Amino acid sequence: MSVKIPATPIPCQNFVSGKFLKGSGLAMDVVSPYNGQIIGNLHASTAKDIDLAIKDAHETQKSWADVPLKERTKIMFNFRQILMRDLDEIAHLKSSESGKTFAEGKAGLMKGIEVLEFALSLQNMDLGGKMEVSRGVSCEFRREPLGVIANITPFNFPAMVPMWTIPIALTLGNAYIWKPSEKTPLTSMKIAAALQEAGLPDGLFQVLHGGKDTVEAIIDHPQVKAVGFVGSTKVAQHVYQRGTALGKRVLALGGAKNHIVLLPDANPDLTGAGISDSFTGCAGQRCMAAAVVLAVGDVDHHIQKIIQRAQSLVLGKDMGAIISKSQVQFLKDAITRAEKEGAKILLDGRNTPAPAGLDHGHWIGPTIMDNVAPNSEAATLEYFGPVLSIIRCRDITHAMQIENSNPYGNACSVFTSSGSLAEKVIRQASTGMVGVNVGVPVPREPFSFGGANASKFGHGDITGAQSLDFWSNSKKVTMKWEKQDDSNWMS
Repeated sequence: MSVKIPATPIPCQNFVSGKFLKGSGLAMDVVSPYNGQIIGNLHASTAKDIDLAIKDAHETQKSWADVPLKERTKIMFNFRQILMRDLDEIAHLKSSESGKTFAEGKAGLMKGIEVLEFALSLQNMDLGGKMEVSRGVSCEFRREPLGVIANITPFNFPAMVPMWTIPIALTLGNAYIWKPSEKTPLTSMKIAAALQEAGLPDGLFQVLHGGKDTVEAIIDHPQVKAVGFVGSTKVAQHVYQRGTALGKRVLALGGAKNHIVLLPDANPDLTGAGISDSFTGCAGQRCMAAAVVLAVGDVDHHIQKIIQRAQSLVLGKDMGAIISKSQVQFLKDAITRAEKEGAKILLDGRNTPAPAGLDHGHWIGPTIMDNVAPNSEAATLEYFGPVLSIIRCRDITHAMQIENSNPYGNACSVFTSSGSLAEKVIRQASTGMVGVNVGVPVPREPFSFGGANASKFGHGDITGAQSLDFWSNSKKVTMKWEKQDDSNWMS
């Protein structure tokens, strides 16, 4: 299905205290990667806008914390129904501003709804515990909300990444401040409207638009207790350092250069589709995309399958657009540099024609480069585009040495028919997520999403069971109601 691109610009506003309000700061345009046209506009939030929104959230959260968990969950259930009802409409909007295909836009939202479904299960989970520890003495712990939390999300997944945190944080009793990417802000209005329709009290969910100044003002606000972030490693590190220096709880997810270990005994059909779809899906603009194939031994037959699959993709139908014109130029220049450094271009997407009628969009075709040197830019720099580098390896030990030297740590996959070799990669990979014959090893909920090394700053994971400790506090209570005649040192 073709993406429906807004014919006229959509005014994108902050969502504060249940109302859509124009920010007081600088104007910004939203450009569709599909056709290069302005499809929206916004005004950045000023310090005053931010302060009013967070103070209102702080006051509203006090009463929300007293609402029983089951009643909070009912609102999240309504939220899910509304998202499912409006699934296609939201998928079209988020695709038009991010460059995704319609199918990718829909799949991303469904993954976000999966996290919402996990949040719905919290009412049936043991979120506390109590036991008798001695004669007449009991101890228990209770899970309590932090207060006001903030989340800063990237352009590449305008719905899925915020949905990693929105349902869990709200269900646990927090108020939520969201700063979406200024490149893809339109989807936020749909999500805000859906939460309001679901019955969420006004003031609990606030959306504030803007750029770096907005982000820093949110982090610095004294009533924000925790900050979540997804984006590049450089910015993730900055957010982590700024927030933790103020004593805040911060979990910041950064970039990646994900490796796939390709072995000769791999299933050819799984390999061709799995690796090709990994580096071309979302036009390579995702932190879980395959970036480097560590080719062990004679795997040329597999590489041909990858090439065949990738070159069959039709831009605009099977693969989406790149977020900006400048990013397209960066990718083209990077491929040219790699070629000059000795890489062999097996599939060249630099001059792939744009889809009919979309000549002014931001397009580049899949590119595969062979004989890439392990220490070269093509092997180590995150490109964030549909570019795959192949490094030839002597054996699996050599391959894992290269993988382990990678400063990032989101994902590593292995394609093989050998259980023992797969287990070797699982054990030795220096990443938070590992796949076996899976090109994009994103765990399903309740298994948590989170990388390692320079791909993550902070403790724990941003979704799933491990996220509960990040978005809440554990209060310990010790009780004694009467003196015991046969007491001991414990009572």
